[in-house]
Amino acid sequence: MLHTPPTTPSPLLRALALAALPLLSLLARQATGGDPATPAIRLNQLGFLPAAGKLAVVESADARRFEVVRDGDDAVVVVGDMAPAAEWAPAGRRVAIADLTGLSVPGRYRLRVEGLPPSDPFPVGPEVYAALADAALKGFYFNRAGASLEAAHAGRHARAAGHADTEVEIHASAASATRPAGSVISAPGGWYDAGDYNKYVVNSGITMYTLLAAWEDFPGFFRGRDVGIPESGDAVPDLLDEAWWNLRWMLAMQDPDDGGVYHKLTNLRFDGAVMPGAARKRRYVVQKGTAAALDFAAVMAQAARVYAEFEPQFPGVPARMREAAERAWAWALAHPDVPYRQPDDVATGAYGDDSFADEFAWAAAELFLLTGDAAYLRAFERHAAEPAVPSWAQVDALGWSSLARHRDRLPDDATRERVAAAIDALAERLATRSREAAWRIAMGPEDFVWGSSAQALNQALMLVQGYRLTARRDYLDAAQSQLDYVLGRNPLGVSFVTGHGLRTPMRIHHRPSQADGIVEPVPGLLSGGPNPRQQDLDECTAAGGYPSKLPALSWLDQDCSYASNEIAINWNAPLVYVAAAIQALTPAE
Repeated sequence: MLHTPPTTPSPLLRALALAALPLLSLLARQATGGDPATPAIRLNQLGFLPAAGKLAVVESADARRFEVVRDGDDAVVVVGDMAPAAEWAPAGRRVAIADLTGLSVPGRYRLRVEGLPPSDPFPVGPEVYAALADAALKGFYFNRAGASLEAAHAGRHARAAGHADTEVEIHASAASATRPAGSVISAPGGWYDAGDYNKYVVNSGITMYTLLAAWEDFPGFFRGRDVGIPESGDAVPDLLDEAWWNLRWMLAMQDPDDGGVYHKLTNLRFDGAVMPGAARKRRYVVQKGTAAALDFAAVMAQAARVYAEFEPQFPGVPARMREAAERAWAWALAHPDVPYRQPDDVATGAYGDDSFADEFAWAAAELFLLTGDAAYLRAFERHAAEPAVPSWAQVDALGWSSLARHRDRLPDDATRERVAAAIDALAERLATRSREAAWRIAMGPEDFVWGSSAQALNQALMLVQGYRLTARRDYLDAAQSQLDYVLGRNPLGVSFVTGHGLRTPMRIHHRPSQADGIVEPVPGLLSGGPNPRQQDLDECTAAGGYPSKLPALSWLDQDCSYASNEIAINWNAPLVYVAAAIQALTPAE
C-alpha cells in the first residue's frame, strides 16, 4: 500500500488549500494594486523553475534594455538587452523578448523596462507547477457526474449529486433487437464533458489518453500525490482513481450484445444554468458509431496496460477492459464507416467526425502494445498519417506517441526509428515555429480555434514527446513557452486557469460555477481561450461583445461565451500533463 509522506498535507487540508486558491488569487490582485488591467510586460504569472527557460514579452517598439530586480528591496540581479521588436500577427502588435533564463536563484522578482510600469511580481522556485498539476487534476473531481461533492474534499464548492444515470433510455437512433428504443440501461459515473451536463465517448477518448499518458510518462510525479478526492490515501494514485471514475462509465457505454459503443449519454436539450441536482431532464444514450467504438477500443487497451499494475485493487478489471477493447475493435471492423449523425430531436454537442483512419490507427497502436499481435501493427501502418497536433477529431499522434513511449515492444530497429523520426519531425516543426515567432510560441492565426488554450498545451505535449526521445533542450524550452502563454504570457495578460494567477477567468461558461452563488469559479479549470469565430456572438451582445476580432484577442470573460470561456475535460487533460511534465523534466540546476 502507498502511504502519504509525513510532510504531505492531509487530503482535507489539501482540499481546503485548493478550494482557497481563487481567494488567494484575488488577494494577490489586491496586493498589486487591485486593478487587473493588462500589463505591458507579459510573463508566466505562476513563475518559473530555477533551471527553466524564462521569457517575458514586452509590448514596446523602442525598449532595448531590461533589468530584473528583487521584489521588496529592488536590488538588481539580472540585466540584459532585448532583440529588436517584431510584429506578431495574431495580436497585431509589435513586441520584444526579454530572456531571463540566467535568473536561477529562488526568490520573488519583477522585470523593469524603462518607460513602462514594472511587471507583476513572479517567483522562481522548485515547485511552482506542482500545485497547478494537482488543481488541474482535481478539476475532474469537481466535474464528477452522479456524485455529491462533500465539503471535506470540495470546500466551499461542495454540492449535491446530480445525474445518477442509473435509468437511461435507449434512443431510437441507438435501438437494436436486444435493446429496443425506450428500454432502460444503467451508465453511472463519468465526468460532465464541459460547461454542460452531458457525457460524450469521443471526447472522453483523447481526455483519457492524455491522463493515462501522464501516468505512463511521469509515474514518479503522480505516485503518492494526494489531491484531496474521496479516494486519496488508498493504494492507488489519485490520477488513476480519478480516471477510473470515467473509465467505469465508458465501460457501461458498450452494448454487451454486439460490442458497439454509444456515442453519448445526453439530454435532448442542454440544461439551463442550474446546479446538477436541479437538472432532471430525461437522459438517453444515442447512436453507435465508428469513432466512438475506436476511441473506446484505444482507451480500454491503454487502460488495460496501465491498470495491470493495480490488479489487486481492481480485480478482473484489466482483463475486462482488454475484452471490451477487442470487441469494440471487431465492431468497428464490421462497421468501418458509421459517422455520428445528430438525430432531429437531439440538440446537444455532436462531436461529429466523418474520417476514421486516425481512430483506426490509434486503436490499432494501443491494441498492438497490449496484445503483441502483429496484425494490429500492420493495421496501424495501413491507416496512420504522419502525426499532427492532436485534438478530439484528429488522434493520429496518440498512436504514434504510444508506440514511441514503448519502442522496446516494436519488432525491429527500422520500425523504432520510423516512429521516433515521425515524433521528432513534428516537435522540430513546432520548436522552429516557436523560435521564429515574435511571441515565441508555436501558435499561428489558424490555431485560435474553439479551445485554443488546449491547442497551445497539445502543442506543448508533442514537444515533450520530442524531448523525451531526443533530450533536445530547445524542445523542452518551447514546451515551457507554450505553458507560459497559457499562464499569462499572452496578449490579454490573463492566466487562463481559474484560481491560478493574478488575472484569471472569473465568469467561465460552466453551469456549477454559474449557479452555485459563489463569486469565484471552481478552481483549476482551463478556459477555452481566444476564438475569433465567436460562435456565441448573439448570446454575448448584451455583455458588450468581444473586444477584438484579432485571433489572439478574441476572448470574453463572460459566462455567455461558450466559444471562448467554456471549460472541457479534453482541455484540462493536457494542462495536467504539461504542468506535470515541465515540473518533472526540467533539470534541477
